[in-house]
Amino acid sequence: MSIRPIHNENEILNKVASGDARAFTCLFDAYYKHLGQYVFRLTESTEATEEIVQDVFVKIWARREDLILVDSFINYLFIITRNRAYRFLKEKATAHIRQQEWERQYQEEHYLPDDVPPEENFCRMIDKLVEKLPPQQRKVYELSRVGNLKHIEIAKMLSISPETVKKHIMAANKFIKSSISEKNDLVFLLFIMVDAYFLK
Repeated sequence: MSIRPIHNENEILNKVASGDARAFTCLFDAYYKHLGQYVFRLTESTEATEEIVQDVFVKIWARREDLILVDSFINYLFIITRNRAYRFLKEKATAHIRQQEWERQYQEEHYLPDDVPPEENFCRMIDKLVEKLPPQQRKVYELSRVGNLKHIEIAKMLSISPETVKKHIMAANKFIKSSISEKNDLVFLLFIMVDAYFLK
């Protein structure tokens, strides 16, 4: 980053170090455009450039007392700006990796082969969600869905009340519905159609 020092820079820096806001404004006006051009080349983002350059000057003001110890303000400015820009790029890369990991995990959890009938796709999706239910809730749900047992039969088998059985099934259905992606509208409608079947 090739920037020439401004006129009377040392004097201005001493004033900034002592808390002179007008001197700081002068410093800001002198270097803001140069820093913006440098950061934009790194980030290719106008929004990120504005945020980073502002952060740099906020940091300089917060640590203004240190300016009297700085031998070369241009180098000092460059190092702070470079580090802040690199941190932004690192955070962006990390966020991108997280997004890719989330998409990969989502695809694995909701993988629905094209050559499998819709009914089987639906069952596979529900089975994956049922596995995430609390143990007792899952047991009640499976007895109702797979075992085709009535509430009173499940209640006797597990030594709980029919009302508790009903609450478990309702909670399970609520969790499953909320977990289905909005993109799977057809599957969601199918689930609603069979929902009443399990609440017997």
